Amino acid sequence: MAKTDFKNMNEYHATQPKEAQERMQAIRDVIHEVVPGVEETISYQIPCFKYLGYLIYYSAHTRHISLSYPYTPQFLAAFATELREYKVSRSAIQFPADRPLPLDLIRRIILFRKAENEAAPKKKK
Repeated sequence: MAKTDFKNMNEYHATQPKEAQERMQAIRDVIHEVVPGVEETISYQIPCFKYLGYLIYYSAHTRHISLSYPYTPQFLAAFATELREYKVSRSAIQFPADRPLPLDLIRRIILFRKAENEAAPKKKK
């Protein structure tokens, strides 16, 4: 995918293969279900969701979909067992394209991130 100046998620999705679009839409649907009123935006030229600050990003790649955020040690510890079967860094989880998306796990990840954002001290403007 050539770098483009995406204005919204639909533009980003439209540049991806059909299967990747469907996988991203499934994640998008889960996020909206778990966090009603979540704000959609583009940040770093990838889809980003905001709820009391940055909540989560996702991006499509040839062999996987990444769910990204600078994950806290608490987050990584809470999901350590379940994430063992995926490639994980401190800021990204890769869900392979050749396996079904673990939507229940993704739902719980979003719930955890939502709770982290709700518990974070409010920033002064």
